[in-house]
Amino acid sequence: MNAPMAANDLNLMKFGIGQPVPRQEDPTLLRGEGRYTDDMNLPNQAWCVMVRSQVAHGVIKGIDTAEAKTMPGVLGVWTGADLANYGPLKTLIPVPNRDGTPMKMPVRPSLATDKVRFVGDPVAFVVAETMAEAKDAAEAVVVDIDQLPAVTDAREATKPGAPVVFDDAPGNICVDYLYGDSAKVAEAFATAAHVTKLRLVSNRIVVCAMEPRSAVADYDAKTDRYTLRAGNQGAFGLKHQMADLLKIKPNQMRILTGNVGGSFGMKGSPYPEYAGLFHASKILGRPVKWTDDRSGAFLSDQHGRDHDFDAELALDKDGKFLAVRLIGFANVGGYLANVGPLMGSMGVTRNLAAIYRTPLIEVATKVAFTNTSPVGAYRGAGRPEANYFMERLIDTAAREMGIDKVEMRKRNHIKPEEMPFKTASGTTYDSGEFTTLLDKALKFADVAGFEARKAESKARGKLRGLGIGDYLEVTAPPMKEMGGIRFEPNGDVTIITGTLDYGQGHWSAFAQVLTEKLGIPFQKIKLIQGDSDLLIAGGGTGGSKSIMASGAAIVEASDQVIDKGKQIAGVVLEASAADIEFQLGRFTIVGTDRGIGIMELAERLRTGMKLPEGVPDTLDVNHVHEAAPSAFPNGAHVAEVEIDPDTGWVEVVKYTMVNDFGTVINPLLVEGQSHGGVVQGIGQALFEHVVYSEDGQILTGSFTDYALPRASDTPSFRMDYHSVPAKTNVLGAKGCGEAGCAGSLPSVMNAISDALGGKHINMPATPERVWEALHS
Repeated sequence: MNAPMAANDLNLMKFGIGQPVPRQEDPTLLRGEGRYTDDMNLPNQAWCVMVRSQVAHGVIKGIDTAEAKTMPGVLGVWTGADLANYGPLKTLIPVPNRDGTPMKMPVRPSLATDKVRFVGDPVAFVVAETMAEAKDAAEAVVVDIDQLPAVTDAREATKPGAPVVFDDAPGNICVDYLYGDSAKVAEAFATAAHVTKLRLVSNRIVVCAMEPRSAVADYDAKTDRYTLRAGNQGAFGLKHQMADLLKIKPNQMRILTGNVGGSFGMKGSPYPEYAGLFHASKILGRPVKWTDDRSGAFLSDQHGRDHDFDAELALDKDGKFLAVRLIGFANVGGYLANVGPLMGSMGVTRNLAAIYRTPLIEVATKVAFTNTSPVGAYRGAGRPEANYFMERLIDTAAREMGIDKVEMRKRNHIKPEEMPFKTASGTTYDSGEFTTLLDKALKFADVAGFEARKAESKARGKLRGLGIGDYLEVTAPPMKEMGGIRFEPNGDVTIITGTLDYGQGHWSAFAQVLTEKLGIPFQKIKLIQGDSDLLIAGGGTGGSKSIMASGAAIVEASDQVIDKGKQIAGVVLEASAADIEFQLGRFTIVGTDRGIGIMELAERLRTGMKLPEGVPDTLDVNHVHEAAPSAFPNGAHVAEVEIDPDTGWVEVVKYTMVNDFGTVINPLLVEGQSHGGVVQGIGQALFEHVVYSEDGQILTGSFTDYALPRASDTPSFRMDYHSVPAKTNVLGAKGCGEAGCAGSLPSVMNAISDALGGKHINMPATPERVWEALHS
């Protein structure tokens, strides 16, 4: 007869690793009780409104603030000259030129002082008693700008005679990037049996986070400390960047973050507004708050994507890949954003090999300044683009060579027995079963029944196409991460981490890891992540690395808790620490049933038990995980679309995915992350596109003109796993946050091409473009 399960056993079964536990954040958020930055209001708070350039390019001749300063409620009006003593906004990841010289990094002050370089470039700000008064005064500020010709397209920006964005960046080149051996690649193309060529454009995207950017700055003269309340992706990193911007010591800066309504990379760094807020707070002796509206967000938030490549794939007579080459342009906008030129250069390079045995890779990118909003990281930051480029080349090559598109992929898959596999991109894959996964996805998607579904669509006057996105992405590189565990006076246990949740659901996933490791009741676990004063390290959230970083930090911190607990339990149980073992939340003497639970032990410590010298007096741990190596999530997405040939309207009617995310901590959260990424990919593929006029005015500056996908534009998703645990982290996890985009961009666009009989169109596949392709 089986013994009854202990409470800890039941707790682990329900809330341990691998269980679909609902997000702990949801009840609060669904009741409307979330606390976002704009919900935060401090006593005696003033309000800030930015004055932005209404032209894309021009010389500032003067800024008249006289009338604004006299208006009701106005406390001050400041321009770039007033902020001259603060540091510039910096890019975090410099990319070298092909000759090894550093890229061009023009200084960006918080407010433009000489020229404006995009519509929305901030030139001044007003602070008043109320938001309405600040808005009225901002409209009274007169900015005299001598308008210059503008350029908005990266390819055009590099041509002779194009308007010059920065005088010290000839040809508007930020960086002339090259990866690969050009001579060997050229030889491979010269001897290839077949070469496929496509011009592939990754269209510019507005991030459209649910919560616009907002910040409250508060300078305390008594302590000489600065506190910024703002949505971000990591309080520890933002603390150091803000200290650098304000030219103060890091311990003078505190970042406080509540709920964050989405970011996708856009809120990962300081913005121009922040220095001005502190400048005003310091002068006025009171907190200053700024909240952007949606129109301002369209203009001033970092945009995403915007790459334009001539892509080529060289193959032998059997369809084996010999080399892939991308030569093209990446747009960084009017200034360098947080990660600057990373996406269209190193980001694309590291992911271009994907899951294929591609011997040679060349990526040559001219990263260009233009008179547009700065371009920053956006869900995947080069990874979805690279997979899109590769998968479109493969589908086109298969059609041109008369080889089945599935067979061509399988012929070039890296095999499990070849692991670890070093790619031509310089990465080394530790695990993956790519052919097995693809076969599982094709069966799961009922590809065998596609012809019948196609015939049924045809009977209704629709064209049906099927597309595959066989992807792999390289997650963000190693960073230090904190794993703090604190046993609270009320009996709760708090995890402290330097990652930051802006929609992912960290609380539940991290608690599951701790429950699995220490047997602590799930409901007792809390999470702190948005207070930089409590952090000793933190790589922030981005690059699909959070569970590898924070998860490993929690595991390692838990081991330290266990070591401390054995010493303390040895005193309680009157045994040597060497004779104490820990299992399922209990410390016991080896070979006996005498023991004490970890929560009871924590309670004993709270009541002040006496301990011998040298024995720890707390179970609390502040630990720093030194590195979380990149992982390689991969999968196969299969999309089916229907096209109305009379209108060109595209509808995604069936979508199936099988992913390898290694160890899945919480399938429910992973499914939600995957759905979100796929929808954003569908949005880019079919709807979203930032359009500028010739003089740099944004023509898609609101939801009236900029189309986002709605629930009615997506089918029900079918999702399954083929998990091969990673060998590079203690949990075996691979990350999942951005994989949906990496699989959906190629699968949807390949499906559209299939429905069009192999014709190629670039994203977004709007009805106009599709109709033209059908009738050209």
